[in-house]
Amino acid sequence: MTSRDYLSGLFSLDGRTAVVTGGSSGIGRAITAALARAGARTVAVARSADRLAAVTAELTAEGCTAGWAAGDLGTRTGVRAAAEAAAGVFGEPDILVNCAGINLRPPLDELDETVWDATMSVNLEAPFLLGQRFGPGMAERGYGRIVHVSSQQAHRAFVHSGAYGVSKGALESLARSQAEAWSPHGVTCNTLVPGFVMTPLNERLSSDPERVAALAARTMTGRNGLADDFAGAAVFLASPASAYVTGQSLHVDGGFSVH
Repeated sequence: MTSRDYLSGLFSLDGRTAVVTGGSSGIGRAITAALARAGARTVAVARSADRLAAVTAELTAEGCTAGWAAGDLGTRTGVRAAAEAAAGVFGEPDILVNCAGINLRPPLDELDETVWDATMSVNLEAPFLLGQRFGPGMAERGYGRIVHVSSQQAHRAFVHSGAYGVSKGALESLARSQAEAWSPHGVTCNTLVPGFVMTPLNERLSSDPERVAALAARTMTGRNGLADDFAGAAVFLASPASAYVTGQSLHVDGGFSVH
């Protein structure tokens, strides 16, 4: 057996189908590309059809199998419609990555019910509903991978965590509940936990050079994260290599969380 054969057996996603929400930008786009390049038929889900088309065109030009489904994950109706549209591209998924999120973080005494409801709808309820839609089918087929993208705010409060931190803490609990329900049937459920990553979602902080430098200094690697830093971890959690890893939170943060 060659090293290429061995590594392919561990990490190849050939023959698998993946759905990635938030797949048109930031970490979601990087994960979409990583799964597609690892061999999965990958469907990116987001609101902007133009950005989705650009992502899939880029991957298709590389020889990957990629498609997209536009949808709004802010309502239950929107989530259900997006799920059916995504499943209609390449069939029922073996891999679900929940990366779509909103980052509304006013000071807690200014946090109203509108912000709370919007945050919970996208960051927590959409992953729950998508899990309910796709998880049982994965379990019935005997293979599945559910990956949520969380946040440092799930573990520590800083920079007005507010509803955002609550939603991400609950998301990690959701992963554990899903793992308990479906891992006996071959479906692993885990969470990726970013540090500070220079993406559009963090535009408010990334526009402050002093804050960016302070956050980089807090890591052990001396830099803030990039979206592509999540490619390897995402492929691992989506692949056969992670069959005995479930209910876990994997920090991809340059040591931010332990510094």
